Formats: sequence, structure tokens, C-alpha cells
Amino acid sequence: MVLIRDAQAGDATAIARVHVASWQSTYAGMLPAKYLAGMSLRGAEARWRGSLPDRGPGSGTVVAVDGDGTVAGFCSFGPQRRGIDGFAGEVYALYLHDDAKGCGMGRLLMAASAERMLAGGFRSGLVWCLSTNPTRWFYERLGGVRIADRPGRFAGTEILEVAYGWRDLVPLAGQSAVG
Repeated sequence: MVLIRDAQAGDATAIARVHVASWQSTYAGMLPAKYLAGMSLRGAEARWRGSLPDRGPGSGTVVAVDGDGTVAGFCSFGPQRRGIDGFAGEVYALYLHDDAKGCGMGRLLMAASAERMLAGGFRSGLVWCLSTNPTRWFYERLGGVRIADRPGRFAGTEILEVAYGWRDLVPLAGQSAVG
């Protein structure tokens, strides 16, 4: 049993735990080990406290709460930040505890985010991820189409980000009904 709900101010610590743990496991070997080891739960918690519960219409964070009442994942979203024509909304972050991967929580979080973006007037959306992230194919399985690549630098490392987009968020929002 999984409950998807809007994040509340009191979720900052739980979201920060997921955020740090997920980065440290997901990006091992892709980003510098020193950077990942230096990630601070306290720093992540402070950042999340400052951004919860929501940032306006079509913006916010949803959490996946497992049967034990633990926040096992989250998805943060809002207006698109990079100026790619034809895409109004953006998923900023989607992270799950390792043991929550592969059981549908990510799909439910993406669907809930799409529903909220639609309700806020965003008909389309995108997400950026590292090109080396082995879970990036998840976005294609949800109907995302690769729309852009962007080289960059993060923590002293050259990276390539790829964007997956949905010109219509309605089918993505409908993923919450898929079994």
C-alpha cells in the first residue's frame, strides 16, 4: 500500500533523507565520490524546509508514503527553468529509497506531479537527468521523448544531461490509474 500526497512542512527531514541516500547510491561512479560523501542531511533538510509545502499553482512536491508511514520517495515540480520551447512545466527532482524502486512508486509520483502541473495550467512538461543514469529509461517507459542534450560541469566533473519531454501531460497524469 502506497499513499501519494502533497508534501507538508513536517516532511522536510524525511525528504532530505531520501534525497541524500538516493544521490549517494544512484550517482556513485557518475559524480565525484568526495562530493557524494560530503552531502549533508542537515543542509538538505534546511533547503527542503525552505521550499515546502508548495511554491504556487502547478508547483510543489509530492511524497510516496509506504505502508509503515515512511516517506519512501518524492517528486518536486513547477515551471520549466531552462527555456525549451513547447514545455511549460518541469519535474525538478524524482528520488526514491533504493528498496522502493521497481514497485510503481516512481510512476505514481510522476503521475501525481503531472496532475498538479495540469491543475496549475501547465499542459506540457519535461525532466532533466544525467545521460549516464541507468534509470533514465524509466522516463521513456512513461511516454517521455528525448528532446534535448546539455553538456555541463558539476562538482568539477564534465556531465551530459538529457531532457525527456511530454507535449501533453494528460497521458502521464493517467499513469496513476495504470496497474
